[in-house]
Amino acid sequence: EEFMHRSGQLLLFFVVILLCSWSKPCLSQFNPGDLAPDFILEDVYGRPYQLAALKDSSLIVLYFFDTASPANQEGLLTLNQLLSRFKEKDLLVWGITKSNTNSISDFITENKVSFPVMYDQKGISATYQAESILPTIYILGPKRKIIDFFQGGGQSTEKMLISLAEKELQRNEPLVAQAISLEAQAKNPDSLEAKTIYGYAALKADKVDEAENTFNVLAQESGEAEILGKEGLAKIYAQQGKLDKAMAVVAEVEAKAPDRGAVNVTKGGILYAQNKKKEAMVEYQIAVKKPEGSVIQKAEAHNQLGRLYADTGNLKQARINYDQTVELDPYNIVAMSNKGVAYQKEGQLDKAMGMFQQALTINQNDQFSAVLARKTQEMMDLQRNIAEKQRIDRLVKELVARFRSQKETSVPDRDTWTSRPMVLSFVDFREKGGLNERDGMSMVLTSRLGEQLNRSGRVQVVERVIMDRLLEELNLGSSELADPATALQLGRILAAKLVATGTLLHLPDQSLLSLRLIDTETTAIPQVLTQKLTSGALDIEQELERVNREILQTVMEKYPLQGFIVQVNGNQAVINIGEQQGVVMGTSFEVIEQGEAIVYKGRKLQGLAKTVARLEVVEVQPDMSVVSILDSERPLQQDDKVAEKIQPMIRGGKL
Repeated sequence: EEFMHRSGQLLLFFVVILLCSWSKPCLSQFNPGDLAPDFILEDVYGRPYQLAALKDSSLIVLYFFDTASPANQEGLLTLNQLLSRFKEKDLLVWGITKSNTNSISDFITENKVSFPVMYDQKGISATYQAESILPTIYILGPKRKIIDFFQGGGQSTEKMLISLAEKELQRNEPLVAQAISLEAQAKNPDSLEAKTIYGYAALKADKVDEAENTFNVLAQESGEAEILGKEGLAKIYAQQGKLDKAMAVVAEVEAKAPDRGAVNVTKGGILYAQNKKKEAMVEYQIAVKKPEGSVIQKAEAHNQLGRLYADTGNLKQARINYDQTVELDPYNIVAMSNKGVAYQKEGQLDKAMGMFQQALTINQNDQFSAVLARKTQEMMDLQRNIAEKQRIDRLVKELVARFRSQKETSVPDRDTWTSRPMVLSFVDFREKGGLNERDGMSMVLTSRLGEQLNRSGRVQVVERVIMDRLLEELNLGSSELADPATALQLGRILAAKLVATGTLLHLPDQSLLSLRLIDTETTAIPQVLTQKLTSGALDIEQELERVNREILQTVMEKYPLQGFIVQVNGNQAVINIGEQQGVVMGTSFEVIEQGEAIVYKGRKLQGLAKTVARLEVVEVQPDMSVVSILDSERPLQQDDKVAEKIQPMIRGGKL
């Protein structure tokens, strides 16, 4: 009897082995993290599609279905509606079916399908175990990695939608995540996962009231719903600066759900902002060790711990935590760019570039990673360009000597009327307040502002690499850099007319940029501006555009272009300033005549200037411009003074 029992077990084992060796591989063959098998299929129009060609796509849905079964089309049609709403988003859906081509064509026409539907004649459905149970759905992440798998309709559709909503939130697409989570709630109004994702997506989209309402409703329930709701509320209260209220909710959750670490991350952020870095470190370390919580919450804990390690100079340990973040959340572009910054700080530029490019593969619209990648590429190019590197080395050596000898850049004799190039240098830019989720924020802001200002043609920003090298050689302490006198001296040796200093204050819900422009010749402060920066990359780009416009408007108002007429020819004239000073096509000038002196009570006063002609630039060269004479009260002549006519611009919605 025992022999028969063992024989039966052995026979069953061989049957399983044989089944797994057939053309249909065992389902266990596909696990999260596995590489999805490549294939090429054609749609009903004969157009070929190859999976491997989508290497740069970060979210792909393979949906195996039967056109004759409305039940297994439910999720696919829901995706079709979402795709029509979010056409510009990087979400790809491929429908794959063994149904005949006529039924496929009818399905596409009747449902106005916006994604490719492919006819499987090559056994791809068998390879993917998508024959006996339909629909079969695979969600693929970066580099064709399988990250989720579902079979059957009903609850599987809901689970697929929740998974996609979570992935879109991880990809920093909160509006898409909200829309998908609403679809999941429509399938199951009691889904706690869908409601929680909706709340966090609303918070990410800066819809704080909506998020708070969502979490409040959950917190009124009992059990898991209460915990999920209070975790969200603790985060919101911390962002709103209601720290006592946040800490009270943190304590409640710690008591009722001691194995969940999300509130420890919230607590760590509060402590860091209070400059209690050691206590914050303890909370982050506790958070990463706790076993329960969503993937997003666990990933956030590892990222913040990595940020704190980087902040204290432990870059190696920081990278370990960033790796753990990405292992949990393959869409976490924040951790990817943070790891790149850590490599950059150590001079490992190739590895830094690899991380920034990886982040851009996930989200090509991430301006943060794009700026860091450009800066890293410039540094790599400089290393390879020996002549340029030697030029900068010589220049920095000379600047260091000038700084230490208190000797400013010599300026050749010139007239006091003609404008010189408007050179600006970013000197001291400090980050304060909370622990921002992204490292390198000040570098990104100054680099991006420099790019925008240089592109305007009106302002020339001192090369960042020169400033970085200069500060490195001078080895100035933080207190010295914070001294306005130091900033002015640095600006003067760089021949900069303006220096920009500022702080970036990280608050729980946003960052506050405070920027001062200082005139190196007069020490006057022509502008102080403050700008709120939200966490989204696209928002930061838009907000920096506003800062750029404010700086340019100040430059134009406080330092209008001035020059002389050097030649007159009919209805045109040549003036002695051009691209180097910031002249562009269409710039308006006035020819001005100084008024006669007035003697008043024994004092000689300068009379009012008089406009005698209007000019418009029609041609620009590096050091001169050709202007059209629009009208003139008298014939113009060499040495007539010209001054820029400033057009009123809108500031903050007002003229």
